Amino acid sequence: MDKKKILLIDDEQSLTRLLKLNLEKTGAYEVRDVNHALDGLTAAREFRPDLILLDIVMPGMTGDDVAAQLRADPDLKGIPIVFLTAVVTKEEARAQSGTIGGFPFLAKPVDAVELVEYIEKILSMR
Repeated sequence: MDKKKILLIDDEQSLTRLLKLNLEKTGAYEVRDVNHALDGLTAAREFRPDLILLDIVMPGMTGDDVAAQLRADPDLKGIPIVFLTAVVTKEEARAQSGTIGGFPFLAKPVDAVELVEYIEKILSMR
């Protein structure tokens, strides 16, 4: 089975390292993590991920800005984006039907099992 490619864009290095380890441990994913929003756009073009996990609050450029630029790029606009955010609690996430600006999101801290289930759900909808 081909591994699905996941691009993780978040300025918290400890979080990206942990999520990358947990996702790669499943054997189902190849994960690239970047810790600067601008690097995320370059990484998306080079890596061609199946899914992007994107933090909202980052220095320099917000996740909303990154998502808008990804959607504006004809080669990248079809890649599913899931926001990861500490701005919204899990309870608020459920109340908002799990979307911010039309994108699905998960509230931090995100559990590894929950994350894998969510990724599989999103990828199965493609």
